[in-house]
Amino acid sequence: MKTLVLFLVGVHCAAAVTHSLQYFYTASSGIPNFPEFVNLGMLDGVQMDYYDSNIKKVIPKQDWMAKTEGPEYWDRQTQVSIGDEQVFKSNIDVVKQRFNQTGGVHVFQMMYGCEWDNETGEVNGYEQFGYDGEDLIAFDLKTETWIAPRQQALITKHKLDQNKALSASQKNYLTQECPEWVKKYVNYGESSLMRTVLPSVSFLQKNSSSPISCHATGFYPNRADLVWSKDGEEIHEGVDKGEILPNHDGTFQMSVEMDFSSVPEEERKKYECVFQLSGVKEDIITRLDRAVILTNEKNALIENALTTMIIIIIAAVVLLAAVALIGLFVYKKKMAKLPLPWSTFDKPSSTSSTSPSDSLLGRTSPTSGSDSSSDGAEKGPV
Repeated sequence: MKTLVLFLVGVHCAAAVTHSLQYFYTASSGIPNFPEFVNLGMLDGVQMDYYDSNIKKVIPKQDWMAKTEGPEYWDRQTQVSIGDEQVFKSNIDVVKQRFNQTGGVHVFQMMYGCEWDNETGEVNGYEQFGYDGEDLIAFDLKTETWIAPRQQALITKHKLDQNKALSASQKNYLTQECPEWVKKYVNYGESSLMRTVLPSVSFLQKNSSSPISCHATGFYPNRADLVWSKDGEEIHEGVDKGEILPNHDGTFQMSVEMDFSSVPEEERKKYECVFQLSGVKEDIITRLDRAVILTNEKNALIENALTTMIIIIIAAVVLLAAVALIGLFVYKKKMAKLPLPWSTFDKPSSTSSTSPSDSLLGRTSPTSGSDSSSDGAEKGPV
């Protein structure tokens, strides 16, 4: 059997990193069993806190946030979020009127935040709104004006463009205040956010004629790449790369799929899956080997083998039980021919006071209100 060759010459090193702080606000209507308002904050793609209209409370989602901020902080964020909830519920009603809508399922969202390069100091910020999955209006940081790709948002655009003080305040927050919060939070969670965790890499295939997927999981941070290569050259043709997705434990996973239907079996061993992680000098290179590909067919074989084994065990048990019953039957027949122990004496009295059965009886973000000079109305410019 061929063996999987895994080259790992990884060393941890300090590297320039672009940190990000993002906040997401969502107001909805017509969605059963879902909060009408939700907001949450994320640092470097990791959720820091959470609030919704059902629990009426901002809660930390990371230990380092819970340990570094006191009760006053969370009480303040809760009050701000309660105010944001009212603003967004009002906004979704206004937007529905703009689109001449009454009932139905609708979602009004806002996303804002900034990115900070810890080496160059470069900063970039953004604030944008969406409605029912499409862009509604966004703030242009360079021109300090608002862009409205949909006609229904033109009224809002004109109103906001006339408010120069508001635009200046938004720019100041996105380029000055927000980066300071990024630095503060990065310092809070440095041991967690600056760690480097290497992934486990495996090959997956539905059946022998399906594309082969290289799957990397359990890595951190999410600044990573996964590619197919041959003879050291990256391959693009016939390759389908998936998105980086979060795992429940705070790490990430991703896959890159390639169609090998036109590649001869003997040529496939020349292909490699290459994983690259920010902060690690050397790539993790995993050579393709048919013997280690996990497939549904292999699972079916294992299941069939287990089923066969279980059937054999059950059959053996049944056979043993049958033999035991036959033996008991033969024994009873022999015993029936022998005289009973009391046959030569008087039989037990039927009036005995003790029944034969007697002896057998037993009786389980800060929101923008705290780290920005903007008020609630600015979070919903409709």
